Amino acid sequence: MRRRELWVPTWCGWLSLLVLVAMACYAVLHGIHPFLAPNRPVASDIMVVEGWVPAYALKRGLDLSVEQSSRYLLLTGGTVKGEVNPEPGDTYARMALKHLQRIGCDLPHVHPVPSPELLSEPVRDRTYASALAVKKWLKDQGVSVSSINVLTMGVHARRSRLLFQKAFGPGIDVGVIAIRNREYDPDGWWYFSEGVKEILSEGAAYLYARLWFRAE
Repeated sequence: MRRRELWVPTWCGWLSLLVLVAMACYAVLHGIHPFLAPNRPVASDIMVVEGWVPAYALKRGLDLSVEQSSRYLLLTGGTVKGEVNPEPGDTYARMALKHLQRIGCDLPHVHPVPSPELLSEPVRDRTYASALAVKKWLKDQGVSVSSINVLTMGVHARRSRLLFQKAFGPGIDVGVIAIRNREYDPDGWWYFSEGVKEILSEGAAYLYARLWFRAE
């Protein structure tokens, strides 16, 4: 047995630590949603819309592509899973096109770009697979690309931009447009189950994409 001297905070020290923790929690609660859902479009005539987004986001993507005189509006997404009665082999890209056609869109600049289904092994990241599909489609069409914009939902935006940048490489400027999720208030996401679920899942997915995901 031996005696040791132990330093502990005074009541002022404990109060200071409590204030610092409270400030950190406040910063996380109010800062994480804007961080995960940046809205930073770039000058480009190519817009990519992730096909799984809800109808109002698809419509917004179409409207923006018309307003900005986009050369291409590309709809992405692989095989549909978890939907009610999808057609055999249907993809989110084609489902998005069907929806736009139902609301009167029959524009020549709109193209579905479905991701190929890899039967031999599971797809590590569907967003990255979609980005590769878009890159290949543009190359096959002989389109010269210097920049693109990716439209997606809320807190998925930062991860989408990161993975599209990984797929296209450093020579292409990738912008992102984050559509607000109408199922919860972004300024008080912690009051909504959908908000908490999205923040936790997308936060973890972004960390994985940033720290561990490796482009093929």
